[in-house]
Amino acid sequence: MTGAPDLDLLYRVAVLYYEHNRTQEQIGEELHFTRWKVGRLLSEAREAGIVRIEVLHPKTRMRDLEERLTLTFGLRDAVVVASSAAEDDEALRARVAEAGADYLARLRPSPRLLGVSWGRTLDRLAHSLVPGWANGVHVVQINGGLSRSLRPSSAQDMASRIAHQGRGTVTVLPTPAIVEQEATRRLLEGDPAVAEVLAQAAAADTALFSPGGVDQDSVLVGSGYLGADDLARLTEAGAVGDVAGRFIDAAGRVVDPELDARTLGVPLDVLRARPVSVAVVSGVAKHAVCAAVVTSGLCNTLVTDDYTASHLLDPDACEDR
Repeated sequence: MTGAPDLDLLYRVAVLYYEHNRTQEQIGEELHFTRWKVGRLLSEAREAGIVRIEVLHPKTRMRDLEERLTLTFGLRDAVVVASSAAEDDEALRARVAEAGADYLARLRPSPRLLGVSWGRTLDRLAHSLVPGWANGVHVVQINGGLSRSLRPSSAQDMASRIAHQGRGTVTVLPTPAIVEQEATRRLLEGDPAVAEVLAQAAAADTALFSPGGVDQDSVLVGSGYLGADDLARLTEAGAVGDVAGRFIDAAGRVVDPELDARTLGVPLDVLRARPVSVAVVSGVAKHAVCAAVVTSGLCNTLVTDDYTASHLLDPDACEDR
């Protein structure tokens, strides 16, 4: 008669195999089992309910989470894609960006004047758009995107690609995101060409952006606008991330008025007033800024992953993942 399974052993073997990516041979050597016994223990772990395998299509959407997000936060719409524990941040960013591209193409009415920010997520979104996703869209940049580092930003190329794939036109904002002096920003905004772009951006029927974090991964750091000291100061002031270059706290308020006065682009209140404002965001590092964006009304449409969505709905339940 076979005794009850050793659940602790089954759990240990399952963790080594599924979470630590060890082979059955490696687990056998460590635990002094044959590879065949390790395989049998993994089967028993599944039968005992310790291991649950779920096969998901890359574009699988979590409809229950989408409905809960819209009801809880009063959103116009939400798109939530299923994530995988084996997926790294870049792979997840790519899938959420692709979901954002799909959503933009399905949006009805189709955007006529689309205001866009810039960054890695939106760059991936632009590359995921299919030709003809819109018919005659006009794309306008909502904040400056010229790089101050040796590594150029993709801001203008991204906006141009979105317009090209949508059989439309583009207006770029050929200014830095942040300048050295407030007087410089005022001078630039007073230029008729720049003022016209900002007026178009403020009139956009649809806005598209991806919030950034307050860390070295920020595109504003990579583009040469901010350094380690700036990040430390912003974090100390309560910043959780940026929206179109403007750093906000957990309530969606600007944390550094002096820095904000040197930032080129539409103000946050203009973004809040857009009929459709789509935030595309993924990953644990963006949880705080995503929550700020959603709860402060900076977006009325959210495209994200299931873990970020779950964190928005119940932060305490997700903090130990």
